[in-house]
Amino acid sequence: MRARADIAFIEADVHGAVQALGADRFDLVYTGIGALCWIPRIGRWADVVAGLLRPGGRLFMREYHPVLWSLSDPRSDGLLVVEYPYFETDGTLFIEHDTYAGTGAVASPRIIHFNHGLGEIFTALTDAGLTVTTLEEHREAPWNPLGQAMIPSPDFDGEFILANDRDRIPLTYTVEAAKR
Repeated sequence: MRARADIAFIEADVHGAVQALGADRFDLVYTGIGALCWIPRIGRWADVVAGLLRPGGRLFMREYHPVLWSLSDPRSDGLLVVEYPYFETDGTLFIEHDTYAGTGAVASPRIIHFNHGLGEIFTALTDAGLTVTTLEEHREAPWNPLGQAMIPSPDFDGEFILANDRDRIPLTYTVEAAKR
């Protein structure tokens, strides 16, 4: 069955989204999980979100928690160890031969990952003219980044939780904000 909807596909860099799509135009901007790790400067991203939203428009975002991004790769001893920056930096280099697209599917396995602390995200959204209305931290993640330290969630299909002491750290979070 087809929706018979008029759809325009527009390709643009995230930082050029306002120019490509138009300012103050949208009721909702959605940011999907795993997007912010590719954004070097969270303040610049928040300005783009605010530029796209009409007054009263809303941002909805579910994202991996910065605590999770700061943990080391799975360890043989099962410990959860903070190894990487929690706060925004110039990024951390990783070599990833295996990706969700498959082994060797990415031409260059070199990636730069950016983390942003919750305070940095909130400050960026506020500075951009948004009011944060909801913050919820979650014990679940839709992907298993920690190997044997995680198990499938008994509560949510397709989600994972820590195998032991699931309340130790948040794995994802949800933010809602409105443009003033």
